[in-house]
Amino acid sequence: MSIVISMSLVLFVLGILGFLLINANRLSNHVKQNIGFSVMIKEGVKDVDILQLQKWIDSKPYSLETDWVSKEDAAKELREQLGEDFIAFLGYNPLLESIDIKLKASYANSDSLLILEEKLIKNDLIHEVYYQKDLVEKINENVRKMSIFLLSFCILLFIISFTLINNTIRLSVYSKRFLIRTMKLVGATNKFIKGPFLSESIYNGVYSSLVAICMLIGVFQLLQSDMPDFLNIRDFKSMGILFACIFVAGILFTWLSTFFALRKYLRIKESEIYL
Repeated sequence: MSIVISMSLVLFVLGILGFLLINANRLSNHVKQNIGFSVMIKEGVKDVDILQLQKWIDSKPYSLETDWVSKEDAAKELREQLGEDFIAFLGYNPLLESIDIKLKASYANSDSLLILEEKLIKNDLIHEVYYQKDLVEKINENVRKMSIFLLSFCILLFIISFTLINNTIRLSVYSKRFLIRTMKLVGATNKFIKGPFLSESIYNGVYSSLVAICMLIGVFQLLQSDMPDFLNIRDFKSMGILFACIFVAGILFTWLSTFFALRKYLRIKESEIYL
């Protein structure tokens, strides 16, 4: 039972890590897609022309979603930010109509945005294109750093997890070293001795994997309810692959650890069995 509990916890941690890896790209895309990219419309352009421009932008491969912000809406938003009525002070509304563009993640980088800006600014209806260049570079740089850190952390945790499982199995086999020695003394073959241990290791791997998967499902449900925009547990293909990997890893780790531990104690000398 202690082996199943220990392995379940290790596999649970591996499952959490795998889930983060699966959703790392989703998180990265969510951040990139929310980079502010606005097209400012020239003064005096008719609403029908702005609507046609919006539809034209919607048809482009870089456009994920667009939002037409009228002068009145822009003034209302700025008034809320400033906390005072600047129009009453100025006597007119100096703001321009704009179209806010939510870009697809693959276009949310400095080179692509520069090309888009050059293309859009050629349109006669567009006054200027606005986005925070420094922010875009920082976001992409941070995403790269996060990816490298997460990958390194995954490799490290995988090694630690395998070591923990291996040590747990080795301790279990070590506690039965006298039984193994007794069976060899009465003439049992190595294959005969290995059979029960390897079969038990498979059962332990199956039970541990199932417990870990049940724990993961519970945690994922909680995370989904709190962060539905960031995490997706309804991607059944990815979740199925993750659970299958956890299941196979549980069986494979226990079987390999048991196999190598048995090989050691089947070869051990009688003078070393008490060490």
